[in-house]
Amino acid sequence: MRVSLPLAVTLAICVTVGCIMSPAAFSQVNQQAIDDVADGKLTEAKASWWGFDETEATAALQAAIDSGVPRLIVDNVGKPWIVDKMTLVSNQQIVFEEGVEVVAKKGAFKGKTDSLLTASLKQNIILYGYGATLRMHRADYDGPAYEKAEWRHCLSIRSCTNVQVLGLTLAESGGDGIYLGAGQAGVTNKDIVIQDVLCDRNYRQGISVITAENLLIENTIMRDTGGTAPQAGIDFEPNLTTERLVNCVMRDCTTQGNVGVGYAIYIPTLDASSEDVSLRFENCRSIGDSSGTFLATGNTEQAAVGGSIEYVNCRFESPANSAIQVRGKPVGGLKLSFEGCAAVDPAPEKPGIAPIQFSVGAEAERPFGGISLGELTVKDEIDRVPMAFNDMAGGIGWRDITGRLLLEREGQVSQLELTVERLREWMPFNEMRLIPRLKMEDVAFVPVAEGAVQPCDLKMARTRRSSPFVLYAEEGQEVAFTLNYGQVGKYSGDTATVKVLAPSGAEAAKADCPFMQQTQVRFTAPETGLYRIDFNPGGNSVSIGECSHPVNVTAEKGAIPFYFALGRLYLYVPEGATEFGVKVFGQGPGEAVKVGLYNPEGELVQEQDNIVQAYLFDVTLDEPSKGETWMLEFSRPTGTTMEDFSVDILGIPPLLAPSPETLLKPAG
Repeated sequence: MRVSLPLAVTLAICVTVGCIMSPAAFSQVNQQAIDDVADGKLTEAKASWWGFDETEATAALQAAIDSGVPRLIVDNVGKPWIVDKMTLVSNQQIVFEEGVEVVAKKGAFKGKTDSLLTASLKQNIILYGYGATLRMHRADYDGPAYEKAEWRHCLSIRSCTNVQVLGLTLAESGGDGIYLGAGQAGVTNKDIVIQDVLCDRNYRQGISVITAENLLIENTIMRDTGGTAPQAGIDFEPNLTTERLVNCVMRDCTTQGNVGVGYAIYIPTLDASSEDVSLRFENCRSIGDSSGTFLATGNTEQAAVGGSIEYVNCRFESPANSAIQVRGKPVGGLKLSFEGCAAVDPAPEKPGIAPIQFSVGAEAERPFGGISLGELTVKDEIDRVPMAFNDMAGGIGWRDITGRLLLEREGQVSQLELTVERLREWMPFNEMRLIPRLKMEDVAFVPVAEGAVQPCDLKMARTRRSSPFVLYAEEGQEVAFTLNYGQVGKYSGDTATVKVLAPSGAEAAKADCPFMQQTQVRFTAPETGLYRIDFNPGGNSVSIGECSHPVNVTAEKGAIPFYFALGRLYLYVPEGATEFGVKVFGQGPGEAVKVGLYNPEGELVQEQDNIVQAYLFDVTLDEPSKGETWMLEFSRPTGTTMEDFSVDILGIPPLLAPSPETLLKPAG
């Protein structure tokens, strides 16, 4: 005898015996069960009670979440739950049954910040999913149908409290597997646990931590990240000084095969006014990442954050570059320590790169240091120094680096105490004379060549992350120039806006500049004097091509960040000057430049090849200048590659021009 049971009874039986029903069986809505949830009679529910559509289940699953039921089971119905962006609610545990896949709907997520699951300003959430997966379509978001972005995350947690993510796999997002950011300025994420999680093949990061307090990440794997920078396993990177990284612990975690760094900590955005940082890494491992770990901080009394970062029993295996990289960290800043850690076979294909790399940027004002390496093992079959220091500031140097290296090579172990003498041998730095920067504020500039307007072309002077260009025009003149917005490597780019600011600071012109195209900008000069070209290409490049008026590249706000600039640029030594300096530095190991300095007679005065660390062309004139033009020539280094390098002009007007005729000089 065959008996037909109501759907609600069938559901109850399946809950009891754990059967998997066909998708067709879930096409009907169980209104009685839904009503019981709404009335508080049921505190546990199945998502399928709200229905299931195998082509798109967004409405059903979102309704199940919005019911507020304390415990929601996303049941395994035999096919993926295909959904558009969804939001989570407070005070709810969501259990994803083993084998469940919540999959991003194809063709959706067109918004640049559309994430699969988002919790903003929520509390008391548990996402439990051992054997379950949240999956997006990374390759789609990198295609022409989508506006380029890096924020289409699998799970976006913003300004939330008491959230647990347990056992889930988060894969192939258009951003991060998990993002811990701010939903409201000044409100951090607090009491967050990420445990037994796999972040697999995400686009930007396995995990990004923008702001968090009391964060535990345990037994979690972050692997095969690739798409847009930084492409790290995990990246701790606050956006604002008011954000925080407090009591954050990673324990028994692994990063593997990420295009970027395994464990990245980028905190120049925090400063002395920020809450002290407290990060601890225990028994963590990096396998085959670009670098094992990278730390960058500010390096001035005001810019450096306090606190501590600890690595205990961590292991960095066969990274493509240095196993440990630290940039900026000053003596007197946060405490950095390693205990029982190991760097194993780092950079095997790059013998010129040290296993441990320290550096300071051009902006650094205090000695680098305050680092304890404990007893750190370096297993390295290449005969090279185990530690190196890249001084891009020039003369800053290092202090207070302590510990002992156990250097393993060809089966032999050498115990090397980190004495000052040994470190000086491994990490020499140049002492440089301080030459002040000439301020351009309140100084009127005019062309060196008087009379007719001198057009120019400055396209060889490509820069990154800023557009340090000024042009001279007189009131009423028609000005036109071409802006070249180019790609660097695989960095993505969007249409960006260029603004031309008049001498008074007022906006004289504005134009949208499509990525990887040339844009012509035209305007009538409302004033006489220097016009500043304001454009930020990000990690990509910008240059000024044909221009109706003289254009110079300026170091008025700091060293000029050139990108692969080959050729000649001219500088002006004004009347009465007796000395000046040109400081040049590369961007670290593998990125250098060759520079020659020529006097007004065209004679080579100084030349330096393979400039990586800061090098100062220090010039003292035999007689005060009568107003003369010197030349810099930039060419490929002979011993390594060329890409990024920076140039600072000291003691004279910080301006470089493509020809003597287009140079600008102080008026009078």
